[in-house]
Amino acid sequence: MGRQEKEPEITVEQLPDLLANDNAIKLAGVDVDGQLRGKLVSKKKFLSIAKSGFGFCSVIFGWDMHDMTYVHELKVSNKENGYRDIIAVPDLQSYRRIPWEDNVPFFLVSFFDPDTREPVSACPRGLVKTQLEKFKTIKVEAMAGAEYEFYQFKSPSSTKTDSLTSGTAAFLQQNPPHSLPALTEGMFGYSLTRPVHNSGYYYDIFNTCEAFKCNIEGWHTESGPGVYEAALEFGEAAQMADRASLFKYVVKSVATKYDITPCFMAKPKQGLPGNSGHMHISLVDKNGDNLLFRGGKDENARYPDIESLSDMGRHFLAGILEGLPDVMPLVAPTINSYKRLVENFWAPVTVSWGLEHRAASIRLIAPPTCKPAATRFEIRVPGADANPYYVMAAMLALGWRGIEKKLEIPCPPLGKGEEVGGETDMGVRLAKNLKEANDRFTRTGSIAREVFGDEFVDHFGGTREHEIRLWDEAVTDWEMKRYIETV
Repeated sequence: MGRQEKEPEITVEQLPDLLANDNAIKLAGVDVDGQLRGKLVSKKKFLSIAKSGFGFCSVIFGWDMHDMTYVHELKVSNKENGYRDIIAVPDLQSYRRIPWEDNVPFFLVSFFDPDTREPVSACPRGLVKTQLEKFKTIKVEAMAGAEYEFYQFKSPSSTKTDSLTSGTAAFLQQNPPHSLPALTEGMFGYSLTRPVHNSGYYYDIFNTCEAFKCNIEGWHTESGPGVYEAALEFGEAAQMADRASLFKYVVKSVATKYDITPCFMAKPKQGLPGNSGHMHISLVDKNGDNLLFRGGKDENARYPDIESLSDMGRHFLAGILEGLPDVMPLVAPTINSYKRLVENFWAPVTVSWGLEHRAASIRLIAPPTCKPAATRFEIRVPGADANPYYVMAAMLALGWRGIEKKLEIPCPPLGKGEEVGGETDMGVRLAKNLKEANDRFTRTGSIAREVFGDEFVDHFGGTREHEIRLWDEAVTDWEMKRYIETV
């Protein structure tokens, strides 16, 4: 995972030529749930705000993913401040064109406080960059990759089950979720024949990702009905978070042409594996040399698993392991996230790690199982529902804390035959639900408060309290089926 060649920097002065044949530009920022929120603006408008930014309603940080304002007013955006505008500044280096919308130019924006001009505490892009600035002080860069699994269903319009219903969300208002058919049936991970059934869609996703600069490195079916997995091409950490977010945008947009509904929720189907959103992280120096690799074997290593892991790598790992229970809402942000994090479904449930251990929370990938330049950590707790910026920021913040404090690895590695959560697993059990996770995240003195500050923790913790409140008030199909005639 060495450093890639950087593309030439785009300047404000180059924009008139770059956009010479365009009349409009699409802009988007990211909210706390990882949703892209944006608008189309005229070229004249864009050129006038490209350097200094423009006002963008802060309500995107004052409501949930369905535009319901939070049950408790939060500091960033609320009635008292009139849901005031914050400043959205285009990131010119995020430039790309949207292939499925006549190649309209596209830029991501970051959000800033209009009074202080500091990044808005909850801005996902800003949070990542704040963490990366810490590593720059010691001339270290972070590299990353991401993997996403997701289910795919045939949309109601393709199944023709209800001609009066348009769209999956509307269909599910009147029909049980299991009535939505999977794109393909059965468990066929790594199948070469399953994608043939939808080859136009399969290759369209791959090729469109390349055209939209969120390239896929590996693309295959995963075990589960209609499940695909994409491994995104690795790169610099901030750009990787961008590409992970934009990958979902590509998939959802392309899928509409084929009457397919992709689903990134962590656990769409009871009794089947969930959707993971694993993140790979490594550290490099200014020459692109991997700083997690030790340079040779440490014969006196505390554990054989870390023989080839540098001291910096050991501290980084220790930081993640020590802090992981305190940042769970960032890597498992929804009620549904915790349905995936259960025993016996290839998902981690404890603070655990191991060399090439695919069930642990942190899988260490290091020689002899890979080349030295590819030494890295795979963070296996996040689901596909997690905001990639928050996952990245959390791991970088915890890893930096480990380096800064020279922390020691708090628990032994899991052996190849040892199960997560088994008798030999010495790691702490991770939260079993969002309320438990959020209580630990927001408590006084939490590691989350230490590394992110109170303002961010109070805001994001408040958004999770909103989710918990809605869940507590919900009456589910399971309750109706179980109790409607029996109590």
